[in-house]
Amino acid sequence: MFLNFLFKNKQNKVRNGEIQINNERIAVRKGELGEYKIDIQISQMPKEYRYISDLLIKNSKSSTGYSQIDHVIITPYGLCVIETKNYQGIIYGGRDRKVWLINGKTKMMNPLMQNHGHIQALKNFIDVKYHQFFISIVSFTKRCTFKIEEELRQINSNQLVIYDVELTQFINRKIAVLKLQFNKPVLMKDDIEIIYNSLLNSNILDKSIRKQHVDSIQAKKINDDKTDSKNVCVICQKPVSEKVKSYCLSNKKFKGKIYCFEHQKTL
Repeated sequence: MFLNFLFKNKQNKVRNGEIQINNERIAVRKGELGEYKIDIQISQMPKEYRYISDLLIKNSKSSTGYSQIDHVIITPYGLCVIETKNYQGIIYGGRDRKVWLINGKTKMMNPLMQNHGHIQALKNFIDVKYHQFFISIVSFTKRCTFKIEEELRQINSNQLVIYDVELTQFINRKIAVLKLQFNKPVLMKDDIEIIYNSLLNSNILDKSIRKQHVDSIQAKKINDDKTDSKNVCVICQKPVSEKVKSYCLSNKKFKGKIYCFEHQKTL
């Protein structure tokens, strides 16, 4: 019987390990599919556009010393910098919130602020006369639902949050608006080639540096997850007093979650 117990226990460990590995593979696969949707749309952009994907450049202001940018599309009317996110659930966020939430629980860095950092890093490698033409785009999969500021979905904004399947649509609409605004291209063919070659030459291809960058980000995420966040509002991440915390935890209405005074009124 004891041997049977050990055998069953070993089987359970194997199964649990297989499930964990399968879940990781599924997550990676979904991420790859999301990137594939973006890649297909980018490859079908007009021939005069230039683009670079998976760009790693030096960034002295980053904690790792580098910025890794998913996609840059150089058009005659602006430079679209795209940050892709592979999440599932309801996305809560706003332009000025440092932390966004997934399903009201899981925290993520404001992707617009993250992309702003990428844009600032890119500016170090191109002429200052092009700096005003950046457009920030954050792309989520359709497995998400947005609960974000309406302005971030409006085409007049230079900071856009979209679904991955909308990329072509939003870029085309944005270019149409810019055509009306500028009357003529702001980037000529030579300008596009200069920017493209400059960024291409700045791209770090060294595999060891790329691995070190990814490992540093993962280590920071693990450390951040360990940070005590029990005394903050689950929606806006605003710190609350022990009194507010105790009130929320003792009130069945809040279902064991903590809310600041403003968000208590919304429930």
